[in-house]
Amino acid sequence: MSASEIRVSRTIDAPVGAVWAVVTDLDNAESVLSGVEKLERLDSTKYEVGTRWRETRVLFGKSSTEEMWVTEIDPEKRTVVKASSLGADYTTVFTLKPAGDGTTLTFHFSAEASGLGAVSRFMMKVFGSFALKATTKAIRRDLDDIADAAEKRAG
Repeated sequence: MSASEIRVSRTIDAPVGAVWAVVTDLDNAESVLSGVEKLERLDSTKYEVGTRWRETRVLFGKSSTEEMWVTEIDPEKRTVVKASSLGADYTTVFTLKPAGDGTTLTFHFSAEASGLGAVSRFMMKVFGSFALKATTKAIRRDLDDIADAAEKRAG
């Protein structure tokens, strides 16, 4: 794993179907994910390849809105979401695996510089570890929020 990748897993006391339902429920993301201030669908009312939305989060004390889209779905196993912003391409892969009566949810986030000049690439390297620590913290919080919602859904 390179310096621009984060992989975090969490075992959730809920079946795969309940976890999948939470991960793919864009309409309730604002109430489930404490780090999301706003989510605005841009097209489909479903969760399918090509579905696009704008997601607003607070990062480093400022609201930041990114457009995201679904690029891959293997129901109840894996989904891939992409975004591009400020000269970087972001990929988030959610992988779900049965773990006894529960589910292991793995969140794999990667960032790749695209179209940046030498100075911008250097600045990304300098400030990258700080940003990755903050991103890892946000990912862990998202996993906790997903776990809470899936466990409630599973009853």
